[in-house]
Amino acid sequence: MIEPGAWLAGRYRLDELVSETSGASFWKATDETLARPVAVWTFTEGFPRTGDVVRAARATSRIADSRVTQVFDADDTAVVPYVVEEWVIGQSLGDLLAQGPMAPDRAAGLVAEAAETLATAHATGLYHLNLTPGKLMWSVGGAVKVTGIGVDAALHGLAPGSPGPVDAQGLGRLLYAALTGHWPDTAAQPGLRPAPMANGAPCPPSQLRPQIPERLNEIVCRSAFQAPMRGAPLTSPREVADALADVPRMVPLPATMASGPAAPPTEQGTSRLSGEFETVAASAPPPPPSRRRPAPADPGGRDGTPGPSPATKVALGVVALLVFVAVVVGAWTIGSSFSGSDNPSADGTSSDGDGTNKDGDEVQLAELKPLSAKGFDPPPGDGGEHDGNAKDAIDGDPSTAWKTEGYNSADFGKLKPGVGLLLDMGDPVELHEVELVLGTAGPANLEILVGDGADLSALDSAASADGVSGEETVKLAEPAKGRYVVVWFTELPQDGKYRGTINEVKLLGKT
Repeated sequence: MIEPGAWLAGRYRLDELVSETSGASFWKATDETLARPVAVWTFTEGFPRTGDVVRAARATSRIADSRVTQVFDADDTAVVPYVVEEWVIGQSLGDLLAQGPMAPDRAAGLVAEAAETLATAHATGLYHLNLTPGKLMWSVGGAVKVTGIGVDAALHGLAPGSPGPVDAQGLGRLLYAALTGHWPDTAAQPGLRPAPMANGAPCPPSQLRPQIPERLNEIVCRSAFQAPMRGAPLTSPREVADALADVPRMVPLPATMASGPAAPPTEQGTSRLSGEFETVAASAPPPPPSRRRPAPADPGGRDGTPGPSPATKVALGVVALLVFVAVVVGAWTIGSSFSGSDNPSADGTSSDGDGTNKDGDEVQLAELKPLSAKGFDPPPGDGGEHDGNAKDAIDGDPSTAWKTEGYNSADFGKLKPGVGLLLDMGDPVELHEVELVLGTAGPANLEILVGDGADLSALDSAASADGVSGEETVKLAEPAKGRYVVVWFTELPQDGKYRGTINEVKLLGKT
């Protein structure tokens, strides 16, 4: 049995088992020679198709299309036979559809890229034959990737007499899923509902979403169902690619469903919208001391006794003058304390970490706007964490979200300390509070990291919160200063796989 930590060929360290299928195991691994993450297939002794997989991998490496997953190494003569491929960092079509179907032009553009890739592969004699939403990727580098070309067919022993129609149908199913959020086949796909049926066949896409253009509806029917419409069935990836040749190629960001959930109502004093945060009025300084001299002493006692002598009156006058001078000096000292002494804050009050000054009064906090946001997965992670959607966590709209990648355990298989969302403030700020709108799949553990560098060694933990979900405000015990702020997940909730979700993050403090 091969376990995490094993080495292949003296350079590939197996880190995490991703999946297994009848004698073949798929791993996330590290190429220690080039210090990069890679994907590795290993095969048990007696697996009947090891040679076929290795030959298919070697042939795939010669396809001149950057959208084909790169193959780096393959050896069926080693003690443990293996294939080493590119580890694609990004979102699969299934991930993109987690929030609902895509806009028609984005869906068509994404599948058009996949169709062109498969057309190139077919021209070299290689096929896929197992297209699913998990095989179509949008990488963090902004490129489409089709995984499994050649290798998947060899792994499963798939060799139909007419591979063209099989892959054309696969592309049509991907387009159906992208347009509707349903899967038009009996084989279930994680996260996708089966397509509604009519007369023993899946309903056409336009019946599920009337806004789908008729032209795209026809392309789906001609490919996924091999049905003649105003044109013949599409029987090869090249024909599908030609039918989609004129669609715009747009970044396939997930589109919110037309009937999606409404944004949560704004709470008084904690608005997620810029400019609506209700600030606390700064405490007023004490009124200036009276400069009026004390009233003259009563010339006679209340009991009718004689008043003070002239000498006593002079002494009382001197004392009154001294008291007046003392009051003026005291007022000047108090005024000085409001203008810059004893570690004052920017508005002239010295504050503690709980948003109060040293007199216990609340101080005014402002919203701190990040310049940018990106996924944060420092070494030993792979560096990327769904950067494309990071901006959705700071756009002021709680109905959009950034999510971490999906993991097989809440603690990342103990392979790394965490992942998070990195916010670049542009300049150092003083952070007091963090307001979060998180996913509701389950409780997560997180920390707030602050520092002047965008790497883990330059960031300090300023606060932590365990078992949180939904809306959460994290108050720092002491204000933290730095240019970078990270919402750092140390334990993930389960959402199909284990992943963290941030719909919105709002920072409060002082610049």
